[in-house]
Amino acid sequence: MEQVNEVLANIPSPCFVLEEAKLRRNLQIFERVQRDAPVKVLLALKGFALFHSFPMIRESLYGASASSLWEAQLASEFFGGALCVYSPAYRDEDLPELLASASHLTFNSLSQWERSLKFPRNASIGIRINPLFSPVKTALYNPCVPGSRLGVLPEQLGDRLPDGIEGFLSHNLCESDSFALEKTLLNIEEHYGHLLPQLKWLNLGGGHLMTHETYDVDHAIAVLKAFHEKYPNLQLMLEPGSAIAWQTGFLLSSVLDLIPMPNMTHVMLDVSFTAHMPDCLEMPYQPEITGASVLPEGQTGYRLGGASCLAGDFLGDYQFDRPLEVGDRLLFQDMMHYTMVKTTMFNGVTHPSIGCLKQDGSFELWRTFGYEDYRSRMG
Repeated sequence: MEQVNEVLANIPSPCFVLEEAKLRRNLQIFERVQRDAPVKVLLALKGFALFHSFPMIRESLYGASASSLWEAQLASEFFGGALCVYSPAYRDEDLPELLASASHLTFNSLSQWERSLKFPRNASIGIRINPLFSPVKTALYNPCVPGSRLGVLPEQLGDRLPDGIEGFLSHNLCESDSFALEKTLLNIEEHYGHLLPQLKWLNLGGGHLMTHETYDVDHAIAVLKAFHEKYPNLQLMLEPGSAIAWQTGFLLSSVLDLIPMPNMTHVMLDVSFTAHMPDCLEMPYQPEITGASVLPEGQTGYRLGGASCLAGDFLGDYQFDRPLEVGDRLLFQDMMHYTMVKTTMFNGVTHPSIGCLKQDGSFELWRTFGYEDYRSRMG
């Protein structure tokens, strides 16, 4: 982080900071995957929608995937390329525009697809399927739990697809490896294989953590190639959410106060976990902080407190390389994916700015937020 430390003084606090060099490194992996495997990669806006970076990303990817009209409009305005849309349920008033602008549009149920037939369309139509397998342990993030509302089951489709259905979407992974991808394809083949020759495309959704240092990219390429050889009629697609922006930036915050207690010191920050890093409380997980480590059990250290009034808006516990002081800046690492897209303005807490650390080491401020942004959400 030496390069980052040189420019910290120029970054407002709090601030989400994208690191350009790290994003380009990730994109090179997906360029290779698309070059060596018969697959197209999409940017999933539900995981990363920082449109200032889209000119860089669209040089490498096939297009974008959206889960709502607003995401689709953002993709059309700033990204271009293929636009693949899926929502668990569509509003009737949104469907005409989505069916006209999307290249691929997937329905969550046959019943809503049937009701959509009254609208004209340019999009290739798909149905989401449930592959009846997911390696995801956290139920909140597992779309294949028993009784899931997401996706059509094999017995609901029968032996012949309705006319007009051209593709399947399967989304069942979350930060998973290539062997989970392989297992997913085996399950799709087992439960839906008789229908695959009737299709034009198969979207394998997100959760493919190809940019993680332990991910076996060669294995994933081999798996995709082998599957395509069996079903050459299928255009394969992936829409990674976290993988594209994995480890590509941080959230900078500042220490506002230190409150000593018998068993710990409360560190009061200018960011909020519930408003700015909700996955830390929902998943939950402890993010990496530069210059800190998770506190061993039984030792005294620091508990990080968010800036909102929510009693549970805290994260703990950590030890630091040196004693903290008021005014110190903390860097929460890996805060690009599924973070900015989930932020809120709860409690009117100052919302983090957004900027980019360029490859040459300079910092460019892209967006700041003020009272007017908070007020406009209320009416």
